[in-house]
Amino acid sequence: MRTHTLFTPVFIVLVFIFSSCSTNPVTGKKEFMLLSKSQEIEMGKQSDPEIVNFFGLYDDKNLQNFIQDRGKKMVAVSHREDLKYEFKIVDSPVINAFAVPGGYVYFTRGIMAHFNNEAEFAGVLGHEIGHITARHSAKQYSSSMLAQVGLVAGMVISPEFAQFADIAQQGIGLLFLQFSRNHEKESDKLGVEYSTKIGYDAEEMAGFFQTLHRIGQVSGGGATPTFLSTHPDPQDREQRVQKLATDWKKKLNQDNLKTERDSYLQMIDGMVYGEDPKQGFVENNAFYHPVLKFKFPIPKQWTVQNTPQQVQMAERDGNALMVMSLAKGNSLEETGRAILEQNQLELVESKELNVNGLSALVVIADQKQEQGTIRTLTYLIQYDGNIYNMMGISRLEDFNNYSDAFVSSMGNFSELKDPNKLNVKPDRIIIKKIPSSGTLAQAFSALNVPKNRAEELAILNGMNLNDKVEKDMLIKTIGK
Repeated sequence: MRTHTLFTPVFIVLVFIFSSCSTNPVTGKKEFMLLSKSQEIEMGKQSDPEIVNFFGLYDDKNLQNFIQDRGKKMVAVSHREDLKYEFKIVDSPVINAFAVPGGYVYFTRGIMAHFNNEAEFAGVLGHEIGHITARHSAKQYSSSMLAQVGLVAGMVISPEFAQFADIAQQGIGLLFLQFSRNHEKESDKLGVEYSTKIGYDAEEMAGFFQTLHRIGQVSGGGATPTFLSTHPDPQDREQRVQKLATDWKKKLNQDNLKTERDSYLQMIDGMVYGEDPKQGFVENNAFYHPVLKFKFPIPKQWTVQNTPQQVQMAERDGNALMVMSLAKGNSLEETGRAILEQNQLELVESKELNVNGLSALVVIADQKQEQGTIRTLTYLIQYDGNIYNMMGISRLEDFNNYSDAFVSSMGNFSELKDPNKLNVKPDRIIIKKIPSSGTLAQAFSALNVPKNRAEELAILNGMNLNDKVEKDMLIKTIGK
């Protein structure tokens, strides 16, 4: 009689787990890990061009050299010197810093604007390097893949479960978007360690977390810094970081750690602050692009998100969306066919049109989904050597409610000629000396800072309006 060995799905998963363990460079412990070092590096190499293309690099060689120099010094005292790290400042007003596997670390100009000394920057830099050295992203990936293996096992055990696979996997993807609090604690600890080891006072890192909290409070939660949404924020974080900083000072017997406030402020003097109008801006329910020289109206009370790749406009309740982007193609007809194919759209009707003297192709098309049919209205507009793709999207049953709004925006795309819009300048950080000792509010008044921006600038300086300031002390103001 032949003997059969039954390998159950659960057994296969267990073997898979135990054969996929590696040693964590920070803790020295064995951990479940699916990504090898070479795969981490490859993932970073693939992600980097997409990230740079999405945001663009901030055009300041001195700042880019600064972040590279401090990054290299910190890598030398980290737990993973074996990676080829890259450090970049991307051109975004969003307040964020993030890292991807393989040694790629990014800071937005938005977060650089809110640091008030090199020590604050160094603490966050160490935190991001810590995500890489402790392999947090790789752990997230591995956990996600393990969960999917569990789904596959479930399908084998119970075929009826297969019908829920797509939904379950989407949920797993959302679950692992953020770092866990344990990962954040570990990265905070590493940020303090690394920044102290290269000579910075890590207590300043704790103060910067307070700045982030204040930005969220002032905005009423509507514009909480992205750093706090991608980095879950325990309430005790500031106090914990302060204690870690004190402990590392004692451990390294360091009494004269650097802050470097003035040198940092002088370095960011002139930095673009907030939205850069050359990338497009919204004013009085209209979108203007002074570089590409076009404009179009936006429906009232619609929200707008502008990126280098596209402008997204959404109806307040989320029932309709418009997207404007550059399209590829040698002709309107070729571009129209490509869009239908790429988006798996079924053509309903199309016609040629003249939009403010510009050649255009209007396409109505549907996409059938299990939940119902999606209808799209697309205007392809030829202007100044480019083809602009403006697409309105809604459910078929809602389409007639939003078609007028779609047509009003797309049909009024036109050349931008107003010199006031073409020559608009961005806000910039201007570093000034305080004329006399007193409170920060008094200094702002003496420097003609508008009262409606006083609280915003107090937060930008990491201070309160009633804080005492000294004559000739450097502070940030905003100008053109």
